[in-house]
Amino acid sequence: MQETTRINLALQGGGAHGAFTWGVLDRLLQEEWLEIAAISGTSAGALNGAALKSGWVADGRAGARAALAELWGQVSGLGDMRIPVWMDGLIPEPYFAARALEVSPFFALADMMGRVVSPYAYGPFYQNPLQRIVEDFDFGRVCDVAHGPELHICATNVRDGKVRVFAGEEIDSNVILASACLPTLFQAVEIGDEAYWDGGYTGNPALFPLFAPRLPDDIVIININPLHRDHVPRSAQDIQNRINEISFNSSLLRELRAIDFVQRLLSDGAVAEGAMKKVRVHMVADDVLMNDLSVATKLVPLPSVISQLHDAGVEAAEVFLAAHADDLGVRQSANLRDMFE
Repeated sequence: MQETTRINLALQGGGAHGAFTWGVLDRLLQEEWLEIAAISGTSAGALNGAALKSGWVADGRAGARAALAELWGQVSGLGDMRIPVWMDGLIPEPYFAARALEVSPFFALADMMGRVVSPYAYGPFYQNPLQRIVEDFDFGRVCDVAHGPELHICATNVRDGKVRVFAGEEIDSNVILASACLPTLFQAVEIGDEAYWDGGYTGNPALFPLFAPRLPDDIVIININPLHRDHVPRSAQDIQNRINEISFNSSLLRELRAIDFVQRLLSDGAVAEGAMKKVRVHMVADDVLMNDLSVATKLVPLPSVISQLHDAGVEAAEVFLAAHADDLGVRQSANLRDMFE
């Protein structure tokens, strides 16, 4: 039997594309030798993290997998008026789903409204579609500090633009809604005396909570915003989508650069061994698939695309484990320089 290896998980946000993360987690949870010590999640990553934690506290690995499946079953049932319901069953591949949505007049109208109409303009008719899903979590389990992995959730303070990481008993439905609050779609979420927007602007996800000495050195990042695109975007929607990807990856790249700097200081003997934590970074991603998708499939949770994203996540985790299972707990598998240089 393989020796137990403790890891931390860093879960990116990216709307409905977070179903890819569900697939990765679904596969990793089947490995009894992998112990998840802590999770840092933003936006969709926060929902995935909360579902995993709640399910784990209820019934271990099986409970975590069941809770994640239930979460995404609810997300795929949200529906969206930007595309006719009958079209979903006729779209076989994510690429074609993205293209169909982009030319849908319903999506175009909603996209235009999101650019010129404030979410505060709807008055008493305003509703956050994620609220009923988030409020369905058992926060007694989500906030349990004695069992299951630590959970850290990132949001962005609207007034000062700083990152705020919530953990333990600080986490409630408002914290998760704040972490997933895109300001063009949703009203800022008030927590205490402060207002918060999506955590992706300042930490997607935040890695620094995972640097604590009590936690293992290995961080597995599940990336759903492609770092690289071969082609320069030309359509208005493609340009907007790439702006979103770049802005939501910028905070992650800054933290990866800092990790690389510390690694070099330790390797060169510039600082004493043990004076700083030498983090080992691993990444699970499928940039080929994510390049075929767009902002449209992030915002419209088509059941067919969510199912295919889950399956792609399972496959990506399978490939990662085949290549790097022996690296976990021993050596870094991600090439950080290739990511930020």
